[in-house]
Order: sequence, then structure tokens, then C-alpha cells
Amino acid sequence: MGSGQVTDWQGKHVTVAGLGVSGVPAARVLHARGAIVTVVNDGDDARAREQAAELEALGVTVRLGDGATLPEGTELIVTAPGWKPDKPLFTAARAAGIEIWGDVELAWRLRGPGAAPWLAVTGTNGKTSTVQMLASVLKAAGLRTAAVGNIGVSLLDAVLGDEEYDVLAVELSSYQLHWAPSLRAHSAAVLNLAPDHLDWHGSMEAYAADKGRIYEGNRVACVYNVADKLTEELVRGADVEEGCRAVGFTLGTPGPSQLGVVDGILVDRAFVENRQKNAQELAEVSDVNPPVPHNIANALAAAALARAFGVPATAVRDGLRNFTPDAHRIAYVADVDGVAYIDDSKATNTHAAEASLASYESIVWIAGGLAKGATFDELVARSAKRLRGVVLIGADRALIREALARHAPEVPVVDLDRTDTGAMLAAVQEARRLAVEGDTVLLAPACASMDMFANYNKRGDAFAQAVRELGA
Repeated sequence: MGSGQVTDWQGKHVTVAGLGVSGVPAARVLHARGAIVTVVNDGDDARAREQAAELEALGVTVRLGDGATLPEGTELIVTAPGWKPDKPLFTAARAAGIEIWGDVELAWRLRGPGAAPWLAVTGTNGKTSTVQMLASVLKAAGLRTAAVGNIGVSLLDAVLGDEEYDVLAVELSSYQLHWAPSLRAHSAAVLNLAPDHLDWHGSMEAYAADKGRIYEGNRVACVYNVADKLTEELVRGADVEEGCRAVGFTLGTPGPSQLGVVDGILVDRAFVENRQKNAQELAEVSDVNPPVPHNIANALAAAALARAFGVPATAVRDGLRNFTPDAHRIAYVADVDGVAYIDDSKATNTHAAEASLASYESIVWIAGGLAKGATFDELVARSAKRLRGVVLIGADRALIREALARHAPEVPVVDLDRTDTGAMLAAVQEARRLAVEGDTVLLAPACASMDMFANYNKRGDAFAQAVRELGA
């Protein structure tokens, strides 16, 4: 199929791997263009049967409970991003010389002539906030834009819908990048890299390499994190267009070709005349919501991408001021007896939890859940001096308890062995007992939520509800 646009889908045999949020739109779009579509799906539950019925009514073939065998005559596979590269289906496809695309690749190939360029963001943590800030800044500049991709708004819908855009702010996961070989962003950022999803990628090297694909073919700027050498190495290894520049962001004073912070001001020394001597003020740190270190870094990355697209400094300031973060991301809940309660339920891995813990001086930490293969020694060692106490919940709390015994033996720990609906209220009550005036009680679990809650949103809601009950 090559790497150009595919214009004629008529009669092409395409297999879509997986139903769900990306598979169903992909199957619809391809069918509408005249492709002969077969959907294969591992699961055969009520939701899958419902989705299958919708597609079968259009004339799409769906095979439930069989995601392993390659349908006869397949010329292309379009996969849901979460399907692992070592699936038997893909092994068979590679042996037959059949290309495998993800939904992002399909959206990229289906863009019309003169389509909106993409400003793309990836990283272990902070992607969604950064993309939303970027969209807010682009809007403040009067540009027609949307935050799309891994954020919940399908790229296929954005690319093929009736709405016209000047530029898209695109969040991309490592899975999506793995399956998007021909994607070429206008400019892109890798915010940070920490071990995550290694069970999927197989190794840290493979994970980093998939993240690094976001820089391939960039035209104006490859934005990297000065504090994270791995991100800079990915820029060095990227094959970019002539004239594309490496632009760093830092929480310190920026050098030439960097954005950074000077005396509480976000400044740009990359997209200015004579960057050896000049700097452009963009916004105040207080314009960033919330103004905690890792979120200031996100704001600088968003600003760098916007500036690469030619956005004026005033739009950076206005866009950051207009931005409201999603729930459960370092969200202030309430003060009770001089103690602040903060909900960062979105901190589902150690890297995110470490950034969260670094934002406060004296913390009673509520942590635990499903570890997903993570280890906690580094996190606890780096954060120990900030901990006044710890309340542990969830299935894998013993792993955190053992790390605390090794690296913070003097910190009091409450180990809650319960998973019922009252467990979060009990955790908050224990945290209140450990906290003194001026402390922060921080829910930053460093773990996934599915052992006790449907998702991190529900976990955060339970925390906020428990805090409200304390206050009452």
C-alpha cells in the first residue's frame, strides 16, 4: 500500500482488529469507501455483540471470539492501538507481507489535500493536560483547532468530519505511535519517559523507540525536556525535514533555543530574533493552572509547540489563563482544619506520583491499587523527606509498604486491608489523624484503580466525597 494517500478503497479486503472506540469508526469509514471489511475481536461479551450487530447491519462481517486467525484475502490490517505486536494475527500478517496500520495511521492517510497540520504530544505523563493547554493557546490566537487523539476525540472524526480546522492538537500514546509508520507532524513534543507499558512493548528501549517515532519527519520543531536526557536522545536519532530545530523546555533559566522560567515568568529563547541575546516573555507562572512544577513543564511544552506554529506571545498567556484542567489531576478539593486535600487520582504510575509528591512540602500520602508490574523503591526514596505519614489501600499495597520500610522506616504507615465502598472514607479519616495544620493530604496512588474502582475518575470521586463528609 506504500506510504502515500490511498484514494481507491473499492473492493480492498481490509481486516479491522478489535471493536471498541477505534475499531467501530474505522470499520464504518472503510466500508463507506467501498472496502470489503471483516472485523475480528477477541471478546464476545454483550457490548461486543451490540457493536457487531450495528456493523453487520451495514454489511460488515464481524468475527467475535476469534482475534487470532487472518481472514482469507486480507490486503491490509487496521488495528486498535492496544493490540500487542506479538499477537498471532500480526505474526501471520507479517509473514504474508501485509501492512498493519493503527487508527492514527488510517486517519493520517485519509486526510484530504490541504488538511490541517498536526502538533503532536506524547510522553509517559502529562499528555492530556499539555494537549488541552495547547488547544487553548491555539484558540486564543484565533485558530480553528481541537484537542484530539488519545484524549477521547477520534482522529478519524476530526479528519473526516465537516468541521474545518487550521491545526490539530494531537495526543498520541506509545501504542498509537507503534502502529503509525507514516505519520509526519508539523512539530512534536516528548514530555518525559519513564518505564510504563513494558509488558506491551517488551523493553524500555522498544517503548522509547515508539515514543520517538513522533519526531519522524517534523518540519519546524522537535520539542524535548531538558531535564530528561532520553527525550533529547530521541530528537538526535530522528530523521527530520531540513531546517527543523531541537527546542528544549526547562524549569530553569533557558539557554538559546529553549523555553524556561526566569523570576516567575515563562520565557522563550527559541522563537525570537537573535536568540543568543533576546528572550520573549510569554506568561507568568501564576497563569498556569495548577502552578506546580510538572504542570509548568507541560505549559512550556505546549507554548513551544504553539510558538513553532507562529502563535504570538499574548495568545500563550491568554490560552494558559483560559485553561481549566480535567478532574482528578492535582485538583484541590477542600481545606479541613488547616489541612489541604488534593485529588490526583490520575497519578496511576510511579512517575506521575513522583511529580505530584514533588509539588508539596509536608504530605500525608494515600497510595496503592494495582501496581501493573511497577516497583516503588525509587519513588519512595526520592519522596521520603516530604512524607509525614502514609495510608495504603488496594491490592498491591504491600509493595509500597515494603519500599517504605526500606527507604522511609520512620514514616508512620496505616495499612488498610479492605476493599468495600467505605474503604476510601476510612483512608481519608486515617489521613486526617496523621496530618497537622499546614500539611497536604494527597491522593496520588501510583497505581491503577481497577482493583477497587471502575476507573481513576471513580476513585477520585470517592476521595472528594470522603473529604466533603469530613468537612461536614
